[in-house]
Amino acid sequence: MRNIKLTIEYDGKKFNGWQKQPDKLNIQGEIENAIKEITGEEVELIGSGRTDAGVHAFGQVANFKTNSNLPIEKFAIAINSKLKKSIIIKEAEEVEERFHSRYNAKQKTYRYVINNSKQGTAIYRDLECHIPMELNIEEMQKAAKYFEGEHDFKAFKASGTSSKSSVRTIYSAEVIEDGDKIKIELTGNGFLYNMVRIISGTLVDVGLGKIKAEEIPDIIESKDRSKAGKTLPAHGLYLLNVKYE
Repeated sequence: MRNIKLTIEYDGKKFNGWQKQPDKLNIQGEIENAIKEITGEEVELIGSGRTDAGVHAFGQVANFKTNSNLPIEKFAIAINSKLKKSIIIKEAEEVEERFHSRYNAKQKTYRYVINNSKQGTAIYRDLECHIPMELNIEEMQKAAKYFEGEHDFKAFKASGTSSKSSVRTIYSAEVIEDGDKIKIELTGNGFLYNMVRIISGTLVDVGLGKIKAEEIPDIIESKDRSKAGKTLPAHGLYLLNVKYE
């Protein structure tokens, strides 16, 4: 039995998220179906984590077990030939039997992309969140630093989160200005349901002057969801990469 690790890129706008669901278009199910066409096997594709409906990925990671003898260098090409154009296997690697894409993940990096121009964009409208009001980047950058470190992020999770603990560690939190775009990048050991979108919404409120940067520690300490910003839309969010060492 071989264990195959996939690195996956996808445009999430037409999908109902990563997780397999009956009668709903999802990324896990599409890739499993493609693998079945190639190998003739029903496989379970284990993702590093779920992404919600509309969320994109440059570097999602998943693994599956197979008895197929297909050479490893052919796997990505073969699976891609059976997939929609909105999903691409960037790399396939054979890994040790014990490798588990979710349990072995050490850190993940997410990026939230805001279009801060007055008019927005027609072409990229499903790939970034348009906020036409002027944002104070310096204050957002100052506020982002308060999220770094180990904290209880209860104030920044959506209701319905199944995780027992809301304690997570954020290794870096950056707000990057790139022309009309503002990119919020968070790297951590794990993220709660909607956590990146809520932190991004809170940073937008800082940029709008609704919340002071210095108030972030108190909001974290409060563990009160109502004190944080709103949840920004899914289509501005990207899973950039997952690291295992």
